Amino acid sequence: MHDTDFHQPDFAYASATCGKPSENGPPIALSIFADRAHLRETLRDDAQAAGLVVSAAGALCDLLEGNARPLGDVVLIDCPLVDAEALAALARLDMRAARCGARLIVSTTVDALDAVFSCMDQSAPVLLVDPSRAERVIALGQVLAGHPLGRLRELSDEDRLMLLRLSEQVGKIAGHIERFAPGGPDSNASAASAFRFADGRCGQVAGRHPEATRSSARAQLPDARLVRKIIRQRQQRARFLDGDLFADPAWDMLLDLVAARVEHKRVSVTSLCIASGVPPTTALRWIGQMVEAGLFVRVCDDTDRRRAFIELTETAVDAMARYFEDLVLAEPLPV
Repeated sequence: MHDTDFHQPDFAYASATCGKPSENGPPIALSIFADRAHLRETLRDDAQAAGLVVSAAGALCDLLEGNARPLGDVVLIDCPLVDAEALAALARLDMRAARCGARLIVSTTVDALDAVFSCMDQSAPVLLVDPSRAERVIALGQVLAGHPLGRLRELSDEDRLMLLRLSEQVGKIAGHIERFAPGGPDSNASAASAFRFADGRCGQVAGRHPEATRSSARAQLPDARLVRKIIRQRQQRARFLDGDLFADPAWDMLLDLVAARVEHKRVSVTSLCIASGVPPTTALRWIGQMVEAGLFVRVCDDTDRRRAFIELTETAVDAMARYFEDLVLAEPLPV
């Protein structure tokens, strides 16, 4: 993405009055930290147009200088490149946000993703990879929609108007971006039910008697070569048909992690995003959902705290092993 892209507005907000305190308390405050001055101004314009108050704005290094600056309710950070200073700033911000409950939206690049992911493990930030202006606003709207406004004050008329403006803009530009997002318009189930096992009991296959399941020997994962072959076959569909028609990032990531576990390999978040077959920002949303569903777990590198990996939980391992076992034991179709 070129820097000049930020100078071209992707959309326009209706006029809004910003910085006006509500009758029930101060409006939601937002902080912006980005080294690119023009990007800071773009983010400020979008936030203020939505009715947010920008309480602080500066470069990333400002987070390390002097006394700790007060954080807003939401913090936007842009970190396309990482060095020791940037990682220190992000790690400090991550710990502060976890303590005070601020929500972080962090944009970075594919090259820096692993480093950023590794140093921010406390505050559950929303990570964006090479986002467009529209994608940043979508992320802001999603964070605000789930913001615990009640802990600050009652939801005021100004708050409702601000969320409505964001929702209207998101509705205009989010169609193609959120096509594969968990809980998107094509989903009729909740985010949790999207990852429900069989009849809803994690690790238990529908139709099996509970006692039989507990007493039976644990199924084994298949040979990694078989899983890799299935992955290649799934990828080959894009040679003949539109790949978007068959995008299934959750399943593709599950298969990749199954193969990696059998091969005794560790999978970085960047590698898993590639395996998903969807844009990195979309893949990160799915990874977050899979972690919440108890299928994926974040594992830090014991020898290098700057690295972290994604692995299957034991629940997911058991479910996938039983899935492949049922494929092998399935009765052949009649001729």
